[in-house]
Amino acid sequence: MKVYKAGLVVLAIFCQTQVWAQESEDKNSVVFDELYDEPYAINKLFIGFQPFYGELFATNVNAGYGAEVQYYHKTYFDLKAHFRKSYSSQFFDFNREVALKNSSVDNKPEIYNYYEFGGTYHIKDFDVSSKTKIFLHRKNFTRARWAATVPLYAEVPSKLRKVYGVRAGTVIWNSTVDLNRAMENQGLSNADLVTDQGSALPGTYLDENGQVQDFRVFSNLYATNIYLGGSLSLIRNIAVSFDKYDEGLDDGILTLFFDVMYAPALNLDPVLYNNEQYSTDVIKSNKIGFRAGLEGKFNRTLSWGYGGELGYRPSVDGLGFFAAFKLSFPLFSTNLDNKVEAFEK
Repeated sequence: MKVYKAGLVVLAIFCQTQVWAQESEDKNSVVFDELYDEPYAINKLFIGFQPFYGELFATNVNAGYGAEVQYYHKTYFDLKAHFRKSYSSQFFDFNREVALKNSSVDNKPEIYNYYEFGGTYHIKDFDVSSKTKIFLHRKNFTRARWAATVPLYAEVPSKLRKVYGVRAGTVIWNSTVDLNRAMENQGLSNADLVTDQGSALPGTYLDENGQVQDFRVFSNLYATNIYLGGSLSLIRNIAVSFDKYDEGLDDGILTLFFDVMYAPALNLDPVLYNNEQYSTDVIKSNKIGFRAGLEGKFNRTLSWGYGGELGYRPSVDGLGFFAAFKLSFPLFSTNLDNKVEAFEK
């Protein structure tokens, strides 16, 4: 046993020595040449397909797919259009699926849809001297070695473009809403939903087996929101070549934003049951909200992007909190410049 333990100690020391020797070899200084450093030379048009997004929304938890288009007009402004919707009720449109299986009313559950259109005016667009970290890699690195290696990086001087902007736009969305949950949050019950003649919606019913069951109530919410806010975009677009490693680049575009939202239109459908309409006017809505988030992508012809936001969306009162994440892949981009030089023979 002592010989076995001693062997392990020797082996550990040997491995550590080899790792230290390898790291010492790799940590020698590197020489680089700047290929370009042009944060203003980014592509104008980005088109991304989003195979997956997820949203923890108190009104309706949902997930699905989407698409996004963004256009940059020089240093003046940029425009964006975005839509997303659930793949199906089972994957993943929570309230719609519950309503399809358990609703006691005649309302047809609405598919979750989300549309956003907006733009950002660049009130201040400038660049500063900075440094960026570029990881060092060799083509002869095997996958196994790269996976087992703590990547080295070099700090390279670069320009950092900063864009302060003011944002504005509109968001249109619709969703199935669980009214039992909404009314419970507001201290209401089915009895508060009445027809023009004053008839109240029942609170329970008898199933086929004569058992008393809760009367489940669902409706659809249609919202039009406008937003106004500010943003900060950080843009790098640098490429360098190293004497001992592969070429490296940093072409990231990161945007941080904060918006205040207001809903001029927030409509909750009346409940339909036994050919009668039960008004939902008693259910309160909240027309003010906010969000903070970030979006990132890369200045390449074919790449990927990401985004996330957190806040309180105008909706049924008490059901406005949301947190969303989206992934864009593939993400195409172009500078929309098809002009070539022509020379006379």
